[in-house]
Amino acid sequence: MTSPYDDLPERSRWSRAVARRAPDRYADVYRKKFEISKEDRIVTAGSCFAQHIAKRLAASGFAYMDYEPAPTNFPAALRGTFNYGVYSARYCNIYTVRQLLQLFERVYGLRKPVDDMWVSTAGIHDPFRPAVEPVPFASADDFHLSRATHFAAVRKVFEQSDLFVFTLGLTEAWADVRDGSVFPVCPGTRAGGTFDSGRHAFHNFTYPEILADFRRFEDLLREVNPGVRFLLTVSPVPLVATASGQHVLPATIHSKSVLRAVAGQLAQESRRIDYFPSYEIVSAFPSGIRHFEADLRSVKSSGVDCVMSHFFAEHLPDGAPSAMETHPQAGLMPHAADAICEEMFLEQEG
Repeated sequence: MTSPYDDLPERSRWSRAVARRAPDRYADVYRKKFEISKEDRIVTAGSCFAQHIAKRLAASGFAYMDYEPAPTNFPAALRGTFNYGVYSARYCNIYTVRQLLQLFERVYGLRKPVDDMWVSTAGIHDPFRPAVEPVPFASADDFHLSRATHFAAVRKVFEQSDLFVFTLGLTEAWADVRDGSVFPVCPGTRAGGTFDSGRHAFHNFTYPEILADFRRFEDLLREVNPGVRFLLTVSPVPLVATASGQHVLPATIHSKSVLRAVAGQLAQESRRIDYFPSYEIVSAFPSGIRHFEADLRSVKSSGVDCVMSHFFAEHLPDGAPSAMETHPQAGLMPHAADAICEEMFLEQEG
């Protein structure tokens, strides 16, 4: 051997691992860092694309946990509309790591937002779950009951999971300048609330900020669940719109690049954090637009299948018993094929 490159495997050479293969025929693109047994209790959170991962995990027999299931006799056709069975609890999409960190803080009484509910003539909106139900809550009592039930479920997500799957989605966010509380979508859109330029500020989170936020979240989570492991992904779904002043294309590339760098750094420095390349499989330029719908944003079902085929090649051991029967809360209820995405409020007129 004259250099370290002489004996590189095929997966390490572009000409053999990428150029000579069809984009949906990459081999060995992902190698697991740790085993995921079918007895491991799995939860997910994150941006819209995480919903696709959740459904595939549940359908494949893993112990995908639903800690906030629909009430008995709730119409099956309406469960997705009310965000039952979309994630492991009804927190809706969590687009930024700061939003995830603040959810933990709110659930455990470490944060009390100044603006904790949005009241309109239509009813009461949850600023942190604007799409949780198709219409606003009719009364403050209904709102607080839903919030209390939700927080109890989220505590189970944090305390009773073995694997936490989190999909990083956005760097851009809107926050209340009075206390830094981050919203999943800008106030004043059809999500509810009233935009106030004196109170609501745009923020584009940086690499150091996101890295610090996740490390803080991990430290807090391990206080209530020391053994939890993480599987990180980055959403391949582009921004609906950007408030950065950039063209939406470079703004999207910037956002995803920062998130990918954060995820890579976290996985590199911890044996309990793995990274799964869903973003690369869908969005890398050799794939072109084959995995996207006509809007060049929504990922086709076939694209999700392609992504998950790489995951299941590593994490579906033959003959392993399924935990779907031993865990009564395992599995997700089916819902609409399209992911539920609050970010789409940015595309709608008020």
